Amino acid sequence: MSEQEHSAQEQPAEADRRRFLASVSQVAMGVGLVSSYGTLAYMAGRFLYPAEPTPTAWVFVAETARIPQEGVLKFTTPAGQTVTIRRVAENGDAADFLAMSSTCPHLGCQVHWEPHNNRFFCPCHNGVFDPSGIAIEGPPAEARQSLPLYPLRVENGLLFIEVPAKILT
Repeated sequence: MSEQEHSAQEQPAEADRRRFLASVSQVAMGVGLVSSYGTLAYMAGRFLYPAEPTPTAWVFVAETARIPQEGVLKFTTPAGQTVTIRRVAENGDAADFLAMSSTCPHLGCQVHWEPHNNRFFCPCHNGVFDPSGIAIEGPPAEARQSLPLYPLRVENGLLFIEVPAKILT
């Protein structure tokens, strides 16, 4: 086979390869556009039509007499969230207690109560929260993120917390 015949056979193969790559790149761009517009539509829909609020329920935590002054109790909600409950006074009502999420709002790490420093500490990025859950140092403070609080109530010496509840269907 002459060199000219060999070159003529390579040209159609090269043209087919270019046509194929052009088609693949156009399909990839189309898929990217469709998925990005779909994501934008989904986010706009969630913003314009927010989900219904999560139902809540009151759950028994402990007898108030069993939590000492300045004592800390770790509580796990039925949904698996960890809550830290601190006793801050001894007046016999819900105002004696403070319940806050044990999950740092910055990246979701678990915060720990440090009684010797009178603070909550997040080891992931050295986030620090005061005893009431307000961020005072680190990335959570810069982003003005505090630990979410949970409502409490006391009935007949029993402490209850209001937490998100799933409805069984």
